[in-house]
Amino acid sequence: MKVLTTSIAIIISTCIIIPLLACMIGPSKSEIEFNGKADKLISKATEARMYCNQNYFNEEFCILIDMSIHSGKNRFRVYNFKQNKVTHSYLVSHGCGDNQWTNDQTKHSPEFSNVEDSHLSSLGKYKIAKRGWSNWGVHAKYWLHGLEESNSNAYKRWVVFHSWDMISDEPTYPAGTPEGWGCPAVSNESFKEIDKLIKSQTKPTLMWIYK
Repeated sequence: MKVLTTSIAIIISTCIIIPLLACMIGPSKSEIEFNGKADKLISKATEARMYCNQNYFNEEFCILIDMSIHSGKNRFRVYNFKQNKVTHSYLVSHGCGDNQWTNDQTKHSPEFSNVEDSHLSSLGKYKIAKRGWSNWGVHAKYWLHGLEESNSNAYKRWVVFHSWDMISDEPTYPAGTPEGWGCPAVSNESFKEIDKLIKSQTKPTLMWIYK
């Protein structure tokens, strides 16, 4: 009976002390980072919804690309306004700049520019415009119109949304995603899924690249 009482006391103490210690120590770095990314996503989605409502954009969903996330992880998100959640997520490339094309040298910290021939991606909101033929991937692309000072040259820089054979369907972390010349490119299979979503809408869809 004494042994049983002691065992119960140990179990009760463990159930109380471990959670108490966890509260005292606080959340881990990974938990803080995850919560921070989630808060930022919700904030961007809320702002994107308002922008779409006010500017005659697609009010079903938008595309949010968080360039602060490692390029080997899914940082291209389709956010559904009706369901208030991410419904699809994929890998996406960014510009290599002066580094070797197709490498992943800036997988942790890409640079950005609105300058022609910089071979860098541009931050900001984009209107996904006319669909056309592409030399890459599944041979389809969408023209992108930059809506802010930070990406106003996107159209004349030929920064378009397309697919690329070199991009994986699945996360590649800790390796990064191959880097191109500034286009937000996804895998062939990913593009097919996104293409169906974009074509289902009568209003233009918003793509927002941020960090």
